[in-house]
Amino acid sequence: MKLRNILNKVLALGLRPVKTNAAFFVAMYVLGEVVEWLTLVRAPGIHLYGNLWLELFLDLYVVCVVLTLLPEGIRRWVRRLLYVVLYAVAVVDVYCFWKFDSTLTPTMLLLVGETDSREAGEFLRQYLSPEVIFSPVGCVLLLAVLHAVGAWKQKWIRAKAGPFLGRLSPGLGLLVIGLFVWSCFSSYDNKRATAKIYASRTIGDVEHTLTEPGHAVFYTPLYRLVFSLYANSLASKQIAQLIKTSENIEVDSCSFRSPHIVLIIGESYGKHHSQQYGYFMPTTPRQTAREKTGLLVKFSDVVSPHNLTSFVFKDVFSMHVIGQKGEWCDYPLFTEVFRKAGYHVSFLTNQFLPKAKEAVYDFSGGFFLNNPRLSAEQFDTRNDKIHRFDEGLLDDYDDLKGRLGTHNLTIFHLIGQHVGYKLRFPKDRAKFSAADYEKRRPELTPRQRKMLSYYDNACLYNDSVVDEICRRFEKEDAIVIYMPDHGEECYEGTRGIVCRNHSARVDYDLAKYEFEIPFWIYCSHTYAVKHPEIYHEIIQAKDRRLMTDALPHLLLYLAGISAPTYHAEYNILSPDYDELRPRILKSSADYDKLRKEAGDE
Repeated sequence: MKLRNILNKVLALGLRPVKTNAAFFVAMYVLGEVVEWLTLVRAPGIHLYGNLWLELFLDLYVVCVVLTLLPEGIRRWVRRLLYVVLYAVAVVDVYCFWKFDSTLTPTMLLLVGETDSREAGEFLRQYLSPEVIFSPVGCVLLLAVLHAVGAWKQKWIRAKAGPFLGRLSPGLGLLVIGLFVWSCFSSYDNKRATAKIYASRTIGDVEHTLTEPGHAVFYTPLYRLVFSLYANSLASKQIAQLIKTSENIEVDSCSFRSPHIVLIIGESYGKHHSQQYGYFMPTTPRQTAREKTGLLVKFSDVVSPHNLTSFVFKDVFSMHVIGQKGEWCDYPLFTEVFRKAGYHVSFLTNQFLPKAKEAVYDFSGGFFLNNPRLSAEQFDTRNDKIHRFDEGLLDDYDDLKGRLGTHNLTIFHLIGQHVGYKLRFPKDRAKFSAADYEKRRPELTPRQRKMLSYYDNACLYNDSVVDEICRRFEKEDAIVIYMPDHGEECYEGTRGIVCRNHSARVDYDLAKYEFEIPFWIYCSHTYAVKHPEIYHEIIQAKDRRLMTDALPHLLLYLAGISAPTYHAEYNILSPDYDELRPRILKSSADYDKLRKEAGDE
């Protein structure tokens, strides 16, 4: 009998948090499950694990334990505050998913923060309409109404259900304790992964953590809001440092050596799928033709410092070079230096424009480009819309051409061969099919060969876009540089990998396929005639080792900019170039040592 009494007390104690906050627990659990179904379950490409319903139980149970410890008067007001916050955040989250096909994201929060009262009013007039009631948002609003009715009829519900539930108390206590123990075990991995996110020191660290298998799932609107606030706080620290740095930019002189410098930044393009570098498919016929004229000079040994776009952009835009003291944000951006020197700087991107539906990867790569103050410091003109295909940037350039200055730096940022490959070229521009790879890649399945054909068609389409950019400058005194951000795998050798393996240790195979990139410099005929010394320097440098974090020093040299942040030892055209500088990939692996150990020098 004594043991039974102890057991009953334990069961009653376990049930007490839920029993004391029964309406709160039931309403918020239903809200969590409904919102999860309206957003995560219906969102394509979202990774979910099967025990989110248990983690929701765990979270609410812990909250109820805390509420139970509070005095009744305070508890009542805390619950009301939680109702307001949780319903409001749920409404906003579901509304965003309904209107923008995205739950709360760091970029969405950033856009809200940059919205003034006039823009906010226009937004509300445009998007808040009676149809909201009949949208998925209406489900959340209906829950709130039912909850309010339940609170109004609370005494009646207790009178009807109380005696019945009282008889079930021991069984309910056992159920609650059992679910609590189960939820602790099942939620452990996600809780640990979430803690790892919040231990990150920079937004780049957050992004890299989210590329790992089994990364955290922010499964409730409140968690997504908190994460967005956290991501923005990390980004704001680097923004503040960049702004501080921009206030102290020095330019000693500028000769405007090259009247028009064009930088084309590609996307997800390894040199092993380039016809120029020996690939068996004719993926770059136009670039190959330009190379045969002698005006396009292909570099043979170039790697990117990272295999993530956002990391590459920070390294490439900053005057900081890996190995120097400090971080990328402690140094000025080369675009700021160009503007300070008197160049008209244009930025045409098909990726990094702020948009509501944006993953943390794009947020991490574009926040320093899209911050209003830093954008004004870097660019005179830029496009304002994303295109389905990269050729849309050609029209953007044609539209802004009339606003260019006497001396120009124009940057094209393509979406290139970014996954999914099938979406990166118009259907009527497809040349390769799965059948074309049967003899060359017989070990691949038909499905894999089809995927490979999509990627190579994207490379071929990229070739046409890059060629059209060159065509716009071939009659000018202009120099064009092409550089993808990083490489890409598409069933290379026997690896069976598509895209990139972000979490793997960098070995030579990973370095070869995900970091080696095509890189070339094209001089218009006019440029080659007017600047023969630079043209010959380019030819002499084509087989030198290069990592693209040093690109800004080459650009400043081409512009004739003399500044404290320019170092000749990082300029590949300079006789003082340090070709033996270690090329450290992902801040962890020396590329040249890996290649030497693999015997592939």
